[in-house]
Amino acid sequence: MKVLLLTGLGALFFSYYWDDNFDPASLQGARVLLTGASAGVGEELAYHYARLGSHLVLTAHTEAFLQKVVGNCRKLGAPEVFYIAADMASPEVPGRVVQFALDKLGGLDYLVLNHLGATPAGTRSRSVQGTRWLLQVNLLSYVQLTSLALPSLTDSRGSLVVVSSLLGRVPTSFSSPYSAAKFALDGFFGSLRRELDVQDVNVAITVCVLGLRDRASAAEAVRGVTRAKAAPGPKAALAVIRGGATRAPGVFYPWRFHLLGLLRGWLPHPRAWFIRQELNVTAVAAAAA
Repeated sequence: MKVLLLTGLGALFFSYYWDDNFDPASLQGARVLLTGASAGVGEELAYHYARLGSHLVLTAHTEAFLQKVVGNCRKLGAPEVFYIAADMASPEVPGRVVQFALDKLGGLDYLVLNHLGATPAGTRSRSVQGTRWLLQVNLLSYVQLTSLALPSLTDSRGSLVVVSSLLGRVPTSFSSPYSAAKFALDGFFGSLRRELDVQDVNVAITVCVLGLRDRASAAEAVRGVTRAKAAPGPKAALAVIRGGATRAPGVFYPWRFHLLGLLRGWLPHPRAWFIRQELNVTAVAAAAA
C-alpha cells in the first residue's frame, strides 16, 4: 500500500510539473532584473534568459564575476545586458539597483530575486551580529527590492520570482538564522500574493524551493557538515524560469522537496536518527568548538 501511495504521488507531481504550458517565446523581449547573477543558479538563470532573448539587468556582489556573465550573455544572444555591482547588506543599495534597472530598461516584466548570504554552518552563525546581517541580505533586501519594483511590475502585469530554499519550509539543524530568514520570505510573499489578489493587481508571485545551491560559496559553507548534494545549476534554473513564465505559485526542485514539505505536517518532530542521515554530526561539533 505504501509503495502504491508513493508511486501515485510521484506520478501526480510529475504530471503537474511537466503540464505547465511553458512557451519560451513569451520571454523574448521581456525586461528582467536578476539578482545574485554571478554564480551558481543565478548565472545559469542569466544564460537561459539570454538564450530566450530577454533584456537583462544583472546584479551581484563581485563586479569581475558579473562582467564575465555579461559577456557570455551577449554571446548567447541577449539583445541588451547591463550590470550593477551591489552589496545587498547595505540598506541603501536595493533602491539604487531598482532605479538603475528602470533607467536602463524603461520598466520591468520580471523581478527575479536570487541573491543570498550564508555564514559557515555551525552554532557560531547564531550571533546577533551575524543574524542581523543574514536578515538584511536574505530578507529585508528582498522586501525593499519588491516594494520598489512593484509599481513597474503592476504596470506591465509582470511576475515576481523568489528563489528560496527547502530550509524555508523544513527547519534543520545548525541553520537557525538562515532558516528564519527563508521562513520569513515564505510568509511575506505568501501574504503579499493574497493582498495583490484582493486588490485585483495582476502581478504573479512564484516562490521557488531549491536545495543546496550549486555554487562554491554554498558548498564551502557546509563542507563536511551535510551529506546533501547540490542541485544542478542549469536544471534548477530552467525549473525556476518555467515556473515564473507560467505564473505558477510555487516551484520545487527537485520535485521530491514538495513531498518533504508535506511530510513536515505529518511528522512535525523528526527523530534524531533522521536528522543524522543528512548531517556529519562530528564535523558540526568540531566547527562549533
